[in-house]
Amino acid sequence: MEEAIAKARALIEAMEYIRSFRGQIVVAKLGGSVLDDAGLQKKLLTDIAFMAAVGMRPIIVHGGGKAITRAMNDAGLEPVWVQGLRYTDERTLTIAEHTLVHKINTPICETLTELGCEPMGLHSLSSCVLFAETLRLAGEDGRKRDLGLVGQVTNINAQLLKTLCADRTIPVIASVAKDRAGGKLNVNADSAAGKVAADVVAEKLVVVSDTHGIRTNVEDPDSWVSSLNETQIKEMIDAGVITGAMLPKVEACLTALDAGVKKAHIIDGRIEHSLLLEIYTDKGIGTQIVGK
Repeated sequence: MEEAIAKARALIEAMEYIRSFRGQIVVAKLGGSVLDDAGLQKKLLTDIAFMAAVGMRPIIVHGGGKAITRAMNDAGLEPVWVQGLRYTDERTLTIAEHTLVHKINTPICETLTELGCEPMGLHSLSSCVLFAETLRLAGEDGRKRDLGLVGQVTNINAQLLKTLCADRTIPVIASVAKDRAGGKLNVNADSAAGKVAADVVAEKLVVVSDTHGIRTNVEDPDSWVSSLNETQIKEMIDAGVITGAMLPKVEACLTALDAGVKKAHIIDGRIEHSLLLEIYTDKGIGTQIVGK
């Protein structure tokens, strides 16, 4: 009986959030172990199917760095990194595109279909909604560092995404973009998700990864912070507290917030129902980032 009552209380707690978010777009960026573990992925996609069932309009953006590295190794290629970003030549791009589309995007769409949703894969081999320009990084000597076929997302086909969401179709976006000449560029999935959330002015951006939100001390799991504002985030970046792989996730959140997205979240996809717990409960399960 107590278990049943607890479930009823959870439903009542969720009711207000369900009413508030009905009809609203939520962008979910999927990364980390969720993309490598079929069981974890299905649980997370079940959360997204629930969101769609109660009237939210989810958009999925995904990367696939680990899978791309494995595919390169299988092809006898050693990844080359430049300031933490993968150098991408033609062969690497071909492998990345094949992996992102056929090994990640298509299975996500198939699982969502099994869960009763209507997904649409959007990528460089079908309808591409990401457009980018070649990215060059500034080195310590002031010279630009060549990353090959790596891009920075500059534009989004927001109208197509809004139309699909209005038709209750779930867009599933792979992180390969087109340039002005029609060529293809590998792009960072976190940055792409931030730009997508910004351009469709989503209600929320949720970055799903392998970290339980933001810590004030990277080495101390107990230093996790449940809520931060933009000012606090920028202070942590300046102080060197937020670095490495967390930096592009946080920058994506700031991109979204600056465009009018109300809240951004960073959650651990390895925790069961982390997506629903973050959105539909009072306490949440990761770090939420709000405006100034």
